Amino acid sequence: MNNDPSTQQAIALPADQARGVQTASGQRPTGKHARPKARRSTKSTKKAAPQEEVRQDISQEEINFLTTLYGHGRITEAAALARSLTVRFPLHGFGWKVLGAVLQAQSRTAEAFICCQEAANLMPQDAEALCNLAANLDIQNRLTEAAACLEQVVALKPDYAPGLFRLGSIQRRQGQLKQAETSLRRALALDPGFADAHVNLAITLQNSGRITEAINGYRCALKIRPDFAPAYSNLLFCLSHDLWTDPQQLLAEHLAFGEQFEAPLRAGWQSHSNTKDPERCLQVGFVSADLYSHSVANFLEPVLEFLAKKQSLSLHAFYTNTIEDAVTQRLRTYFPHWHAVTGLSDAELANKIRADGIDILIDLSGHTAGNRLLTFARKPAPVQVSWMGYPGTTGLQAMDYLLCDQFYIPEELAWQFTEKLAWLPASCIFLPSADSPPINALPSSQNDFITFGSFNRADKLNDATIALWCLLLQAVPNARMMLAGLPSESQHGLNQRFAQNQIDPDRLTFCPRTGITEYLGLHHQVDICLDTFPYGGGTTTAHAGWMGVPTLTLASATPASRSGATFMSHWGLKPFIATSIEDFVNKGRYWSEHIAELAVIRSEMRMRFSSSALGRPEPFASNLDAALREMWQRWCEGLPPAHIGIKEFS
Repeated sequence: MNNDPSTQQAIALPADQARGVQTASGQRPTGKHARPKARRSTKSTKKAAPQEEVRQDISQEEINFLTTLYGHGRITEAAALARSLTVRFPLHGFGWKVLGAVLQAQSRTAEAFICCQEAANLMPQDAEALCNLAANLDIQNRLTEAAACLEQVVALKPDYAPGLFRLGSIQRRQGQLKQAETSLRRALALDPGFADAHVNLAITLQNSGRITEAINGYRCALKIRPDFAPAYSNLLFCLSHDLWTDPQQLLAEHLAFGEQFEAPLRAGWQSHSNTKDPERCLQVGFVSADLYSHSVANFLEPVLEFLAKKQSLSLHAFYTNTIEDAVTQRLRTYFPHWHAVTGLSDAELANKIRADGIDILIDLSGHTAGNRLLTFARKPAPVQVSWMGYPGTTGLQAMDYLLCDQFYIPEELAWQFTEKLAWLPASCIFLPSADSPPINALPSSQNDFITFGSFNRADKLNDATIALWCLLLQAVPNARMMLAGLPSESQHGLNQRFAQNQIDPDRLTFCPRTGITEYLGLHHQVDICLDTFPYGGGTTTAHAGWMGVPTLTLASATPASRSGATFMSHWGLKPFIATSIEDFVNKGRYWSEHIAELAVIRSEMRMRFSSSALGRPEPFASNLDAALREMWQRWCEGLPPAHIGIKEFS
């Protein structure tokens, strides 16, 4: 998942005022930018309309001063002054608008909404007020309401680039990729230097499978704002999807990230005062933006259930998102210490982690949405570990270890990581959905054709993947293919791309996004799933395996291409792992001709799953505990990080 700047931007203030005089951080403005005295109301024999009277009472100097406070990050002072304005001038929208902005900056979304709504009511012709309200609705995931609000903005002020930018972002997340591209290109036509819009357009293009264009978009944003760390993370994530970026180039790009964003911080790394007792209870922190109904929870929760019982560990969650759902509430029960840290800067979060005495800090995001790698780059904990969230290196010297297994990252690929590898019997555990229907009989045993399937994201369906699948479909002329979980508007473009590879659209079935039970039930129609390349499926491969469907995968030297091979290896299904295009086609044709053997595999899949290292959370938690202890003991002894390995369950 990409970092979306529209959900990270601060709510706007008037652009001409926000570009006011710069003052040193933490210093009170002096001279003409000192805090002005509020004007007293003057009585008039002619009674003015309430709105006119208010606009006379609030001074431009006070507006400018408040804008300066906000613009320089002096949020507490800005909040106090803005709240004062709403009391003294309740019918003037400016105070409400700024108060909404500062409350949102403090992650007080519910209070901010009331203020943004009041500002929009008082200033219905103010595009910024409407845009701010839409931004707040967006944060609450009320996308339909936010889009409607932004349509008003665009109608009111067609040349307002921020409104078009936010509208494009929401259209993208609603699956309206063509409309999103149009809105974002309009925003960039108005403001070519709008780096956030370049990033959002790049995300839109990436979601459409247009990887090369997306890469160019991210690079354009970084040319405008070289310090735009989320854009750089998005670029790295996108490059891992790119067929033409080889492992050496991919590593070089990640190392460049570290040199740009971490290197300036290294001189400020502080020594750690954690007690060097190799056997004491360890304070272990998990940093993630995905502690809700996100795929990460499927892999994390089954481990936490047993890890939380370890007397040798005390678990801390540093949650960097505002989403709260039933999964969030369930995950909270495993953490004696739960920290909601969305409102903290990277530096502030690093200080908190240090103050909380965290011994081992685990990142669950890598270069995906909501990551706090710039917190890790400050080295707040003695031992720092990357796990699960990203198929590749962070590029940081501050990240000591990567948790993996021998199938995912064999020793010969260790050179692609700045981290030392900590091999476990499995790199993760997967929790199947409780809503999973039972496995059915192999569809091709009743049909006169075999059905291949894909449940992967649209941005993984690049031209190389489509061409690879089409070679197999040509080699098995009676085969059909189901493509599920894609935006409806993707169907036409995919039909065209298959047709360009001589595959008749009648052989394709498209299924829209559905709820989890319906999604899993679609596997009843699929004999074999086909993996994407060079970025393979993870959660989709695990779900398919639980539903009895193996995945034919093409593994290469990049970590992103190896998740399918990892699952198939753990399940004893190496004949589904191809090492070349020819091998992929030959293996697919073989299985299409060996239906009885495939039917047996289908019936055994849940047994294979549950008996594999991927399906045994309790021993995994014990081995993870042991690996963390070994990392800690090395630190206590003054030894540098080194490759470590636990090959068997304890």
